[in-house]
Amino acid sequence: MERKPDPLETLTDIRSMMERSSRFISLSGLSGVFAGIFALVGAAAVAIRYRLSFTMEEYYTRATLSSGIPNAEFFIFLFGVALLVLFASLAVAILLTTMRARKHKLPIWDKTAQRVVWNMFIPLSAGGIFCLILLDHGIFTLVAPATLLFYGLALLNTSKYTYPDLRYLALSEISLGLLASFVVGYGLFLWAIGFGVLHIFYGARMYQKYER
Repeated sequence: MERKPDPLETLTDIRSMMERSSRFISLSGLSGVFAGIFALVGAAAVAIRYRLSFTMEEYYTRATLSSGIPNAEFFIFLFGVALLVLFASLAVAILLTTMRARKHKLPIWDKTAQRVVWNMFIPLSAGGIFCLILLDHGIFTLVAPATLLFYGLALLNTSKYTYPDLRYLALSEISLGLLASFVVGYGLFLWAIGFGVLHIFYGARMYQKYER
């Protein structure tokens, strides 16, 4: 006799198909782990090169010359490290996400993936411009908190198109950015926690929950 389809299995399949069409589930949790490691290495490189102690006065000492103008060498190195961390993180994320999508025969660049990129791009672009404005006004100590805040908003903006767990990472980044706004002397330290430790923690959690 032909086996009748189980209604519960049918509903499960329909739900799975709807989730795949509405959420970008190819995102690899391991990419978050690698991004966290890269961020910690970058923060350590800045701290070691300039022997930064976590005080507001120390940041102003490193960020400005004796004449009071911005220290170009400091910011060039800082942005160079940040760009290296960003490009390395993006490269690993693209590689691991592509491998996972092919393994599970999922589309790599569909409308949902485009929504994720677009919803990330707008808050991050606004945040990048705002940080440049802060630097132009000499408000160096609020750059790290601003990056955490806008990154958290970008994650929150895209969480509806991917795993719901991303909301918790987004809220953690936003909270850390607000905290960093009050204790500005600890900007690099809290930046390392936000982009380093939190990425590793949530990336590992998502990997264990969805990929194993």
